Amino acid sequence: MAVEFKDYYRILGVDRSADDKAIKSAYRKLARKYHPDVAKGKDAGERFREITEAYEVLSDPEKRRRYDTLGPDWQRQAQPGPAGQPGGMHVEYGDLGDFSEFFRTIFGDAAPRGRRAPGFGRGGFEDLSGGFGGSPRGDDVQANVTITLEEAYSGTRKTFEFEMEEPCPTCRGAGNVGGKPCATCRGSGWQRARRDVDVKIPAGVRSGQRVRVAGEGGGGAQHRGDLYLAVTVAPHRDFERKGDDIMLALPITAPEAALGATLEVPTLRGKVSMKVPPATSSGRTFRLPGYGMPRVKGGGAGDQLVTVRIVMPSDLKPDEKELYERLKTLRSESPRSGYAQG
Repeated sequence: MAVEFKDYYRILGVDRSADDKAIKSAYRKLARKYHPDVAKGKDAGERFREITEAYEVLSDPEKRRRYDTLGPDWQRQAQPGPAGQPGGMHVEYGDLGDFSEFFRTIFGDAAPRGRRAPGFGRGGFEDLSGGFGGSPRGDDVQANVTITLEEAYSGTRKTFEFEMEEPCPTCRGAGNVGGKPCATCRGSGWQRARRDVDVKIPAGVRSGQRVRVAGEGGGGAQHRGDLYLAVTVAPHRDFERKGDDIMLALPITAPEAALGATLEVPTLRGKVSMKVPPATSSGRTFRLPGYGMPRVKGGGAGDQLVTVRIVMPSDLKPDEKELYERLKTLRSESPRSGYAQG
């Protein structure tokens, strides 16, 4: 039996060259219009099913490729072959649930983050009961925060002020009171509001990590969404972080390197004493166990790695020059003497 060919591009009203964004946008627009709980008429259910079928195919790269390649014959070629031979696409239509749940599932990621259009709830779709069906859970909100390395080491608290849309306290997001538009929010169900949120940022956090604060995001009909803080740790003048370790370049004098010394070394926990043995070369690295960054997970801390750099004065005094001249005569061999001759 011949299979009727359906032009899915025509059904969604898009060109054959339409990208995923255009296809998704067209589907959303048509689904809002033809959902059986909204549209009137006996053909609404079939039209909605047809739109959904078209979207199922064109939103899937593999299914769309088969459809574009096989044309009118694509359905027959895509059916499972006999004896379990591999087939292709099979579209199923399950229970889409109630109206509000359908739109939360399909359109939840399209809910605007800022001001919402008047007359619509959080998802932007009018509820059949006469109210405006907002999502029971509010939007997740993301904010950026920059902290110092010292704050990342010890942990810190930050207070953030957010301005966002909240459910109207009078109608609780419904948009109406007693069947009439709410006078407080003028029927939108939402109001702009300012909120202060105090956030604890854990010790050991690093750039690129996010701190989740449950229940401090956008307001919803029943529950708030979550707040996510994207953390950036500002560069430090002296320290460099590598993983959980802290790197420090420590300048020392030539006599300290030659004779050895006990030096005060800065760390994120304050200054500590470190012994430099005699005959220490520039570039040698010493480890201070446990003086690195706290580990967010697993406990403990990294190490601080101190690399010494011999620094020579730029203004040698005459008697200092004389001492270096004497040193040069006392040790005539050069550390470069082992190089192969060209």
